[in-house]
Amino acid sequence: MASLKVACMIVMCMGMVGAPMMVHGISCSEVTTYMAPCLSYLRNGGEVPDSCCGGVRSILGAAGTTSEKQTVCNCLKEAANNFGINDDYAQALPTFCGVTVSYKISRSTNCQNIRF
Repeated sequence: MASLKVACMIVMCMGMVGAPMMVHGISCSEVTTYMAPCLSYLRNGGEVPDSCCGGVRSILGAAGTTSEKQTVCNCLKEAANNFGINDDYAQALPTFCGVTVSYKISRSTNCQNIRF
């Protein structure tokens, strides 16, 4: 019986130690993964796949704090430069997906000055 109590305590402590590691915000690699289905549209225009809008919604849902939203903004700017994304298509994407982004999606946006 004592060994069962010790085992339960160890599991509970591991859960407490592991919990902060699970709450980590959002990374650029996650933003890139979520936005991957959008790449063809963002480069060439055309139809916006449902999976793209799902990724956009996932990003917006994962970025809850000002810091996380600034991270997403910076990641989007970096992706625009790395993947040859058309700024006009990027700015139109939230409308196509039926979501609102509180800042202009542009390479010129200063993400650090954005307050959400």
